[in-house]
Amino acid sequence: MAERPAVNASPLIFLSRAGRLSLLKVIADELVIPEPVITEIRKKGPSDVTVQAVAQAVWLTIVEAPPIPPVIQAWDLGSGESSVLAWGATHPGTEVVIDDLSARRCATSLGIPARGTLGLVLTAKQKGSIAEARPVLESLRQSGMYLSDLVSNQALALVGE
Repeated sequence: MAERPAVNASPLIFLSRAGRLSLLKVIADELVIPEPVITEIRKKGPSDVTVQAVAQAVWLTIVEAPPIPPVIQAWDLGSGESSVLAWGATHPGTEVVIDDLSARRCATSLGIPARGTLGLVLTAKQKGSIAEARPVLESLRQSGMYLSDLVSNQALALVGE
């Protein structure tokens, strides 16, 4: 049985800035944030919107990061990405939510189910958690998430928008 998914900093940052942190709940009722990820987020200071949103989300649990396996270390990723992937590697079948392309490639090579913020929005639309994906993607882009028009339009076409 898969355990709680692990989420990295960028999805937390983009979703909280857009006021959409609860979209993470479309994949699970509870998610985990490994210590290195929360340490990265907390560096922004206590008044940061992400710090506050994460602190209020009782369905997000901060966990100690498992040791980083050498195969993940070899990818030379950041500590947050590495700890999220280590969580996925030590909890078979557990999904990770991570935007970094190299980290997603690492996940794929290790058979760790992964999706990014964009995939999360598409899932929310498919499950009926949001009526339209386009306004959510636009708010994420306005909140600092880079997403080209081409990729955005291709993704929206997948959900009939």
